[in-house]
Amino acid sequence: MTEITFKVERCEESGWLSASWDEPGVGGGIVTQGKDLQELQAMIKEAVRCHFGAKKAPRTVRLHFLTDPVPS
Repeated sequence: MTEITFKVERCEESGWLSASWDEPGVGGGIVTQGKDLQELQAMIKEAVRCHFGAKKAPRTVRLHFLTDPVPS
């Protein structure tokens, strides 16, 4: 796997951004959140590193915004 794409959306209740990626054929995946885009990107980077561990992590991580991001 060389690339993964996270779905990103803003939580209506908290205002935080949440990102999710479902691992194909395995079930489960990665879910994380951040109070703003900068924190979310850092959390995604850490979550990908932890999820893949000793396995080879994807070289490219893309974000797909389900709605237009609005600065908080």
